[in-house]
Formats: sequence, C-alpha cells, structure tokens
Amino acid sequence: MKTKAIRDLFVVFVFLMAYSGTLYAKDMRAMQVEVEKKEAALLEKAAKEREMALKEARESRQRILSSRKALKAAISRLEDKNRQIKKENLQYETRLGSLTARMKRLRASLEKKESEVSELVGFIRIDAKDLDALLRQSLQSAFIPGRERVLQPILTQAKFPGMDDIRAMVNLLFNEIALSGQVRIVKGPFVNRSGEETTGDILVLGNFSAAYRISGETGFLIYSDKSQRLFALSKLPSWHMARKIRAYMSGKSRDVPIDISKGAALRQLTHSLSLMEEIPRGGPIVWPIIGIAVLALLIIIERGLYLFRKGSHIGAFADTVYGYAAKEEWEKCAELCEQERERPVPRVLLAGVKGHEMKREDLENVLQEAILNEIPGLERFLSTLGMLAAIAPLLGLLGTVTGIIKTFHVITYYGTGDPRMMSAGISEALVTTMLGLTAAIPIMIFHSLLSRRVENIIAQMEEKAVTFVNIICKMRKGK
Repeated sequence: MKTKAIRDLFVVFVFLMAYSGTLYAKDMRAMQVEVEKKEAALLEKAAKEREMALKEARESRQRILSSRKALKAAISRLEDKNRQIKKENLQYETRLGSLTARMKRLRASLEKKESEVSELVGFIRIDAKDLDALLRQSLQSAFIPGRERVLQPILTQAKFPGMDDIRAMVNLLFNEIALSGQVRIVKGPFVNRSGEETTGDILVLGNFSAAYRISGETGFLIYSDKSQRLFALSKLPSWHMARKIRAYMSGKSRDVPIDISKGAALRQLTHSLSLMEEIPRGGPIVWPIIGIAVLALLIIIERGLYLFRKGSHIGAFADTVYGYAAKEEWEKCAELCEQERERPVPRVLLAGVKGHEMKREDLENVLQEAILNEIPGLERFLSTLGMLAAIAPLLGLLGTVTGIIKTFHVITYYGTGDPRMMSAGISEALVTTMLGLTAAIPIMIFHSLLSRRVENIIAQMEEKAVTFVNIICKMRKGK
C-alpha cells in the first residue's frame, strides 16, 4: 500500500511539471515578439538621431571653416598683446623692486621717527605730570582755580600733544615762576576758623605761606592741594607775630614772619599746647605745685618790695648822722633816726645814739644787739622760700612716678598695641616734672637774690655801726 501511494504521487508530479513547461514556453514566445518590436523601434529612432547629428556636424564644420581667418587674426592680436604685457610686466617688476627697496628704507626711517616721537611724547607727558603736580601743590592755584585743566588731555592720552600744547605748558610754568617770586596783597576768598567762606585781605608770600587780615583778626592761611582752597589756621599766632603781619600789610614794617616749609611749621602751631593747656594733663599733683608756685610768688613780691625799701639811699642818711654825732648834736641825730625809723640802719644807729655815753665795748654790744634784732625781720619767709624751692621738684618727681605707674597699669591691661592708651600716664609724668622744675628754678634764683640782698643790708648795718663807734671814740680821744 505504501509503494502504491508513492507511485501515485510521482505520477501527479510529472503531470504538473509537463503542464507548467507548456505554459512557460507560451510566455517566452510572447515576450520575444514584444522585444523584437521594441528593438525595431529603437533602431529606427537611432537612425533618425544619427542623421540629425551628421547634419549638425556638417553645419558646425561649415561655420568653423568660415571663421578660421577671423580666429587666426584674433590669435595674432592676442599674441602681440601678450608680448606687450610681458614687456610691461618686466618694467613693472623692475620698478616694483626699486619701490620695495625704497619702501624698506622709508619704513626704517619711519620706525626711527616714530621711536623719536614716542620718546619725545613720553617726555612731554612726564613733564605735564610734573607740572600738574607742581600747580596742584602751588599756593597760587587758590587764586587761579582750574588752570591745570589744560594738561588733562595730555595726561589722559586723549590727545596727541602738539606745539600749542607745549606752548601752553611753557606759559603755565613761566607764569608759576613769576607768581612764586611775588609778594603781594590781594582780596580773595578763604575758609575762616569757623568753617565759613569769607573774603578778606590776603598777604601772599610767594609759594611759601599766606596770611589774612579781617576785622579784629589776623592769622595764617594753610593751602589744601586737594580742594585748592585756603583755610585759616585753627590757632591764631602770638600777638607779636600778628602785630608784625598787620604792620607789614599796612606798609609800616619791612619784615614779616614766613614759613619756608610751606605750611609744615604752621601746622605744628595747631598741635602745640600752651602752659595753661598742658597743666590739666599733669594729674592731681599739678595743683600742689601750682599752689607752691603762687605762694612763692607772693613771698618773692613781698620780700622784694620790703628789702628794696629798707636798704635804699642809706649813704646820705648815714653821712648826715655822722656829721651831727661829730658835733655832739645828739638830739638832732635822734630826731633824724626817728624820721627814718622804718629802715633797719636808722634803728641801729638810733640805739647807738641813745647809748653814746657808754664805753666802746658796751656801745658795740648795744649796736650788735640792735643788728641781731633786725636780722629776723629781714630774713622773714626766706627759709620758707628755700623750703618751697626744695619741695617743688620733689612733687614733680612724685608726679613722674605716679604717671609711670599709671602707664605700666595700662600696659598690663591693654598691652602696647595702641600708644595712645599710654599717652595719659606719660603726659602726667612729663608735665609734673616740667612744672616742678619750672616752679623750683625761679624760686631758687629769687631765694638767692633775696638772700644776697639781706646779707648786703646786714653788712650795711655792721659797717655803719662800726663807723659810728669809731666816730664817737675819736671824738672822745680828741677831748
């Protein structure tokens, strides 16, 4: 059964193959006929195109042959023109070489000139900068504000400096030289000590300093280069300097104070303190020193007046008394001594007149006793004055010690980072020492002078007393 089935399938397969071959043969014949038709059409179209191409070729050949002569003539002209261009090109190349060499020479010269000009412009800009600084710092700019603006385009390099700019710089410089050598009085604005703008007479002393004079006030002016304005010094000068300035501005004097440091020395006046301003900085020890100085001054005045009255014009008085004593006119001697009883020498001589009948030894003792009675009144307060002269520097030394102690306390708590923290103690130490010595030195000098005056008066009393005794003894021997 299995072999029969296989045979049946083979028969069916062969039948199918035979039928499909028949169909394929029919299709191939139809396709061949169609291809032959298309080939015939293409051959016909190619033949027509070939005829048209041959026709066009013949026409092109005819045109080429007809224009051959024209082409030859054009070629001949182009060759002539080409030869001319080559000739001109050769000339241009020769000229180009010459121009290139010249260009190199000109470029080298230009670079050299540019270097020189750049150097010159640099010098001009440096000079302009120096001139600008000079003008800004000049006292004259307070009266000619904005004159340095001419230099700004040169300084900012916004403009190439030309001869006009150089002439302007030269004019500014010579103008500044002329003004800096002038001493003149002008009426101009300045800021007074209250900070208000005012106008007054200003004495300009070149570029060094300036002074002003307004109603009731005369002082110095300080120039500020930042604002280019004049400011009155916050502290007025001494009366002597102010008087000199007023006299010069009025034409009554030929000399005037001038600050050659251009304001640096004047600014020190604002920082310098007077004695009255220094005293409170010395601490509590200052006031006992001042008390000692005042007390010593009163003693010096009292003793000076007292000793001056007691010891003056004694020579003529003593000669008159001696004359009366030589004539034994004792009443007149006593009367004359009573008239001058306020002085020590007449009181001593009055004691001698009263005891003129005594022996020499007794009379000398009486006069010596009278002299000794006068000495305490003459030496009154001199020991006190000497004691004050010794105490004053000791109090100054005490203030120095307390100031140093205060300074070390500040250093202990705050360190040495800020010197201003230590200034109070140092100031107290120095001020008390200064005041102590300032008080002690004059006291010692006047103590020495007054002591010398007392010694002179005592010497006068002794000398007059000895002379009086000698006159009486000579008179007795004459009898």
